[in-house]
Amino acid sequence: MIVVMTAVLCGLDQLNGIMVYAHEKSEFFARYFNISKIPSKPTMSRVLNMIKAEAVAKVIIEIMKDESNYLGEIIAFDGKAIRSTSEKGRPHSALQILTAYMVESGVVLAQEAIHEKTNEIPVMRDILDSIEVAGKIITTDALHCQRETCAQIVDNEHEGDYVMGLKENQKLPHDDAALFFNEEINNDSIETHQETELNGGRIERRTCRKTNDIDFLSEHEWPGLKSIFEVRRIIATKNGSITSDETGYYISSLDTTAAEFLHISRAHWMIESMHWMLDADFSEDECELLSENGQKSLNIFRKLALFIHKSYMAAQPKKRSIKSNLLRCLVSETALLELFGNL
Repeated sequence: MIVVMTAVLCGLDQLNGIMVYAHEKSEFFARYFNISKIPSKPTMSRVLNMIKAEAVAKVIIEIMKDESNYLGEIIAFDGKAIRSTSEKGRPHSALQILTAYMVESGVVLAQEAIHEKTNEIPVMRDILDSIEVAGKIITTDALHCQRETCAQIVDNEHEGDYVMGLKENQKLPHDDAALFFNEEINNDSIETHQETELNGGRIERRTCRKTNDIDFLSEHEWPGLKSIFEVRRIIATKNGSITSDETGYYISSLDTTAAEFLHISRAHWMIESMHWMLDADFSEDECELLSENGQKSLNIFRKLALFIHKSYMAAQPKKRSIKSNLLRCLVSETALLELFGNL
């Protein structure tokens, strides 16, 4: 498992690549980890298939917690499919992993596999019972905008808060919220906050409008509901040509400012970014391991690698991308040892 972890820290997570790396670095493993013999590829495959991925995840999650000085207050939930695991002609059969993610620190709090016969909604509720929710803000996409889930978050046992997107799965409250903001019903109750950012040659303008005037939603009976808000994102080129104009609606058990709601809604993007990096930096969707245990173990090792690289780079004066730091560790034992030394 040390061989696997070290290979993943260098950006390798396909079994062939791990084995080439292990044999080429056999002296390194002997010197620093007292590993005198590199296992064969069949042995490595059997080990990955045998070891319980849930046990591996539990250990790695504790490592992340121990290494983080501050976990944060926003817990984002999101699921990701590993495309290579789907059966031919059945894309929805792919192994999916639902993750609870502390967006400020990059720490994974929990993760569970989801199969075709189940879905994310009950699995998320199970995870909520297994983690500390009190005083935290739970963010989700519209799939989890369910009354039962909201009730579970704010009840006396959990004492958390939620920010959830509204979409077509909750059509009536979504349309009511859109009508309220579009028609500016009771405009005096609406608080507005706007931010403009120049990013990569494009201009992004984000406007959040929130209100506590939620009596018109009372018939929908959302547990703990205190606010609704709208976020409009307009992306334009430097010459002013609009390339994207999107508006989203959200419900929340919080009573806070429009500026804070904009921050929270943007923070949820961090888990989507993490999932994107699993593919962009590690090619997770191409991983060809046949066993579910192996797939789940490598998934949590990738998340550990992202956490360690981010923590290391945050302390460095020269900023690099994750991709470049993975390559640096692959070609330089000194760089890899620096990464370990930062722990």
